Amino acid sequence: MHILFVAPRGPTGSHLPFVRREVHALRNAGHHVDLYAFDNSRYSLLYFCEQVSGLRAAVRRLRPEVVHARVGRSTALAAACAAGGLAPLVVSFRGTDVGRNTRYSALRSALGAAASQLAALFAAGVVCPSREMLGRVLARRWCASLVLPNGVDLNLFSPGERAAARERLGLRAEDRIVLFNCSGNPAFNDPDLAAQALDDARRRVGEVRLVLLDGSAPPEDLPHYMNGADCLLVTSRREARPTLVEEAMACNLPVVSAADGKRCPIALGMALAEVLRSPCRSAERGNALSVDSAAARLAGFYGEILGKGELGVGAAR
Repeated sequence: MHILFVAPRGPTGSHLPFVRREVHALRNAGHHVDLYAFDNSRYSLLYFCEQVSGLRAAVRRLRPEVVHARVGRSTALAAACAAGGLAPLVVSFRGTDVGRNTRYSALRSALGAAASQLAALFAAGVVCPSREMLGRVLARRWCASLVLPNGVDLNLFSPGERAAARERLGLRAEDRIVLFNCSGNPAFNDPDLAAQALDDARRRVGEVRLVLLDGSAPPEDLPHYMNGADCLLVTSRREARPTLVEEAMACNLPVVSAADGKRCPIALGMALAEVLRSPCRSAERGNALSVDSAAARLAGFYGEILGKGELGVGAAR
């Protein structure tokens, strides 16, 4: 199958890590995948139209069987405009692209959500990491849909010896260590709630060290952080099933998180304290979704849309 991924390009020119992983997995499964870098760094109608023109020219030249916009907002809307009449469109939504994005003003966030919903109206299929998020997509009522979290590399993210991981990272063997992701928008990750929960946990069990994942660590060190820590703390205001949680599951690292609408620092502190009193590993690796399995399910979804049957379904986790 020939697939065109459309994804935003980061400041360094790189694409979202999970997009790159799925490109490789689909290619390894025998599919032809092209990756188009959509530049959403400027906000003007003229520039958007220029980008759509360039993307439509790429669709005409490459002639993919499916165009897959890997995020919503302007990227998905541009893909919808470019693919119209040329190839079926699939759109993946991440979370804030169909909801309130506290990183931006209320107006800008609403415009982004509207662009996502409009793009979905022209899609043959939509992909979301959770059923709750899928419920926010209006077009789900009449187009094909797939609930699919991001897959992880289970060879890279696997259980390892805690002492060796801490020695590699320069972390003390005797510390209670909690990981926290602060690489995104603070208004979204809610570090204040994390700090309050840590303070409550410290009153219960003593000193706890918070290790921040701010995006500066080399990617190859992330599995060592997972294996060296005692738990991962997630306090995002609205997030489906973050890749970081999948990676923690793959390493059997316990995860403490705040449920939607239940953002109590005392309850989080109690949960952290319970995990930290007698640190042990989880048994969640078997529930982590491998990138190969995620790619196989995507291929099967494309096949259903194209009337080719469930291509790729049945690959092992």
